[in-house]
Amino acid sequence: MSTRMTEADWAHTLEVFRACLPRRGRKAADDRLFLEAIHFFTVENVRWRALPERFGPWNSVWKRFDRLSKAGVFEAFFDTLASMSTSAHLIQMFDSTIVRAHVSAAGAKGGSRVRRSAARAAGSRRKSMLNQTHREP
Repeated sequence: MSTRMTEADWAHTLEVFRACLPRRGRKAADDRLFLEAIHFFTVENVRWRALPERFGPWNSVWKRFDRLSKAGVFEAFFDTLASMSTSAHLIQMFDSTIVRAHVSAAGAKGGSRVRRSAARAAGSRRKSMLNQTHREP
């Protein structure tokens, strides 16, 4: 996979990633393969089940990702990488794929209503059927 990372970059990244991992639990066999699977998942925009077999069983990758996400490993990992950068404070990323608009933002409730101006309403005849059907003898 083309990540444009040199072996030195990978060594540095893996060192930081391993420092952010929880102390408890079994150590994974290949952290680089796991990070490459996460990279493939996000860049190629595929479902977990569509991960290529070279990354191992998709369910194992997902379970590890879910467990580490809940443990806050990725936040610590990215915070640590950002603190090591001299220009990270200048860069802000905004991923619009996770932004959800509230239902009412689409105008679903009631929709747009056409309102007549007061002058036009005063000059026109009422359109009520009540006046036509209810006549006094």
